[in-house]
Amino acid sequence: MKTLILGISVFLMTAFNSQDSVNLSGGWHITTEDGLTGQWIMAEKHFAVTFYKGNEFKYTYGGSWNLTDNNQIQLHYEFHTDNKDKVGQTEKLEYALKGKKLEIGGLTWKRTDNNKPGDLAGAWVITGRERNGEMNTMTPGARKTMKILSGTYFQWIAYNSETGDFRGTGGGNYTTNDGQYTEIIKFFSRDSNRVGAELVFNYELKDGEWHHSGKSSKGDPIYEIWSDRVDLGI
Repeated sequence: MKTLILGISVFLMTAFNSQDSVNLSGGWHITTEDGLTGQWIMAEKHFAVTFYKGNEFKYTYGGSWNLTDNNQIQLHYEFHTDNKDKVGQTEKLEYALKGKKLEIGGLTWKRTDNNKPGDLAGAWVITGRERNGEMNTMTPGARKTMKILSGTYFQWIAYNSETGDFRGTGGGNYTTNDGQYTEIIKFFSRDSNRVGAELVFNYELKDGEWHHSGKSSKGDPIYEIWSDRVDLGI
């Protein structure tokens, strides 16, 4: 009987945490008292948080996440522009999910989506790029470029998870419709003048990989292949 009760308890705890993971995944938004806008994307196992004010990028951090048995959220940092020393570190925070509001770290975030309707929701890393008509394979390591999307938010981040070096980021809102992937830039760490730009690309999912083509923010032609981080196990 004790074994049966223990088994039921473990099952209920696992089911609770699994449901919470589903509920936390998606896009979150906040406007702070000092006028900062915050965007938080939570994919299945990865996350990215960015704060900006107007067209001025402030800071970003992210990595992987999971829930603990005592109802805390555990964040493992792969990049952190506001505190490079946190890269490689893990932090546990108390959180409370109340309907469409998430209270964590003294801030209250409002849900914007639950990973719908975006066909591309998830955390991706670039694994192929066409150069001179040939597709070059790229193997993600410590130095990587990730693109993470909820149902309506997107963000790309180029960084080194071992050294903490940060190369750039940009993000905002996106839509997918009839093979077209459209980005509306809300923040760009390298050039604030590009904030507000709308970029349209072609996209196709082939064998679980995201084929992305069109023109970059500089107007250069691109063809890239992105792979799901969960599928790659990284």
